[in-house]
Amino acid sequence: MIAHSRPTLLENDFTSALKVLKSGHIAQGNQVAEFEEGLATFIGMKGGVATSSGTSALHLALLALGIKEGDEIIIPSYVCSAPLNAINYVRANPVLVDINPSTFNLSVRKLIKCVTRNTKAIIVPHLFGLPAEMDEILSLGVPVIEDAAQALGGIHKAKKVGSFGLLSVFSFYATKVITTGEGGMLLSNSEDLLEKVRDLNDYDKKGDYKLRYNYKMTDLQAALGISQLNKLPMFLKRRKDIAYQYSSAFKESPVILPTEHQDSTHIYYRYVVQVEGNLSNYIGLLQKEGIFCDRPVYRPLHHYLGLDNCRETDRVWNTALSIPIYPSLSDGDVERVIQALKDILAD
Repeated sequence: MIAHSRPTLLENDFTSALKVLKSGHIAQGNQVAEFEEGLATFIGMKGGVATSSGTSALHLALLALGIKEGDEIIIPSYVCSAPLNAINYVRANPVLVDINPSTFNLSVRKLIKCVTRNTKAIIVPHLFGLPAEMDEILSLGVPVIEDAAQALGGIHKAKKVGSFGLLSVFSFYATKVITTGEGGMLLSNSEDLLEKVRDLNDYDKKGDYKLRYNYKMTDLQAALGISQLNKLPMFLKRRKDIAYQYSSAFKESPVILPTEHQDSTHIYYRYVVQVEGNLSNYIGLLQKEGIFCDRPVYRPLHHYLGLDNCRETDRVWNTALSIPIYPSLSDGDVERVIQALKDILAD
C-alpha cells in the first residue's frame, strides 16, 4: 500500500527522543527553548512560542491581537477547519473568501472586496506549499497572520514564508513538513506580541488571574522537532525531486498541473492535480491499486456554514486530486503512482 502521506522518521529522530526520555525531564524545558530559537532563526524572525498544535498557535495569535466578539477575520473557504475553529474560539466573525483556482490561495481580487472597517485580521494560508501573494495582501493595511502549516521552507521574493505577517503560525502534526507528532509554533518580530503569547500559553504561578491556556509543547516533542528541522533541506529536496517526476510524467496527460511562480519556491507539501470526471471514482480506483489519494481539502468551509459565495472553491473541490508526495516515498512507488493514474485517466 502507498499511503497518501506519512512522516519521515530516521534513526537520529529516535535517538533524540530517547535522550529526553532518559533525562527524566519530558515537560517543557531547554529543548523547547532551543526549538523555538531554531525555527525563528531559520525563518528570520525575532522569536517564537512553541504550542500544542497549529490551531492553538492560531488561537493565541488572535488573542494577542486583541480580537474580540464581533470582529471580522478573513480566511479562505478552501482550507481545513482549524482557522475557522480558532476564529470561533474568540467569538469573532469569519468572512470566507474565494480562491484563485490556479494557485489554490486566497484570491486577492476578491479579498479586497471583503475588507471593511470591521476587518481586524486576515489569516493567509500558503496552501499546499505555494506562497500566497503577500505583497498585495500586506498593502491592504490589515494585520496579517500567516498560516504556514503547509509551507515550511517556502520562499517568496527571497524571504521565507512565515516572515511576512505580523504573526505566523506553523504546524508539526504527524504528516506535516516536519513533525513532532502534534504541536505548533507562533513566530513574530514583535516582542510585545510574543510576551502576550508566552503569558497566555502558561497558566500557572501568576501574580494575577485571567483566562490563560495550557497549550505548551513538551521537551520530548521539541527534541524530535529539532532533529526534524535539521533534516528540512533534505526533505525539501526530495519533495522537489518527486514533484519534478510527476510534472514530467503528466505534462501530456489530461490534467492541470500545479502552478509555480518565478518569484516563489513551491515546497510541494501536496502535489495537487486537477482532473475532469468523477473524482470520488478516481480515488476509489486508485485505492483498489493500493494507492491512497484524496481530496486535499476535506470540505470547503462555506459548505459547513451554508453559504454559496465561493464558486471557484466549489469547482476546485470537485476537480483537485492530491497524490502521494513525501520524502520517504521511493522512486519505485512514484512510478507506480504515475502508471496507475495514467491508466485510470486513459479509460
